[in-house]
Amino acid sequence: MKKIIKSSVLLAALLFAHSVFAAPPANDQNPKSYQARGVVEGIAPGLSQATIHNQDIPGYMSEMTMDFPVKDTNELSGISTNDEVTFTLMVTETNDWIENIHRVGHSAGSMTNSMPMPGNSPMTNSMPMTMDMSGGAIPSLVKPGDPLPDYSLTGENGGQVHLSDFRGQALAFTFFYTRCPLPDYCPRMNNDFKQAREILSANASGPTNWQFLSISFDPSFDTPEMLADYAAGFRGENTNRWLFASAPTNVLVDAALRLGLIIMQQGDSISHNMRTIVLDPQGRVYQQFNGNLWTPQELADAMSRAARSSLPN
Repeated sequence: MKKIIKSSVLLAALLFAHSVFAAPPANDQNPKSYQARGVVEGIAPGLSQATIHNQDIPGYMSEMTMDFPVKDTNELSGISTNDEVTFTLMVTETNDWIENIHRVGHSAGSMTNSMPMPGNSPMTNSMPMTMDMSGGAIPSLVKPGDPLPDYSLTGENGGQVHLSDFRGQALAFTFFYTRCPLPDYCPRMNNDFKQAREILSANASGPTNWQFLSISFDPSFDTPEMLADYAAGFRGENTNRWLFASAPTNVLVDAALRLGLIIMQQGDSISHNMRTIVLDPQGRVYQQFNGNLWTPQELADAMSRAARSSLPN
């Protein structure tokens, strides 16, 4: 489930133009299926997930590398890294997985991108890193108590948003883009924010100094108008304590370095991992959630603790 890439390549990939297309997912009782083909780049322990660089899936998404859940782990028996496979992608409103996995060949090379690093990048070394698109294999350079820069973002109303705007509040922020095709990626992050906000709002004895912030890494497409429309699908008309914004490239480069965030251009699409950060009321890192396996309750609990104190217990 890991592949070797250069850290400079990861940051260069932040300077991109792309397009991803996706048909609306089916409901949970009637999943949509898509026939696909790709190269296996890794298999998770327990055979519960395969990282595959898939070819274009017509009518759903462009070529990219993604972590795909596997319901029947027996289907990965005999499958190895660099095997070429065909498979069926199943997609519902809230989940996705692959099945009918068949080995059809073997690829000798890696699908890793190799883009030149701009000379003015803050990252100049080429330390090798392992890449886990959804989990935590890329190390974070921050630890609890570390401050973050006062990032400047463009809010859904077109105005500027700074992290310092939320001083005095526990702040949770995550990264996404509106064209993200798989329910287990960006939509899951925002659905988890929705549920965590509901948990905190329902706790009459809990703290009230908290805020959620969803940050798009696709500012050219995710305009303020697009963000406002997209946000309504998750929070409805209740905008209380939850803002959507987009980040410019310089913010993404800095966040990538500090948080182990990956945003890679692959052809005309984006591969990315997932990072969710909780800051304390002083703007310092309180807790970092990697991947998508944390629960809304865990996030709500971390927010409650952060709102009441400066550092984890």
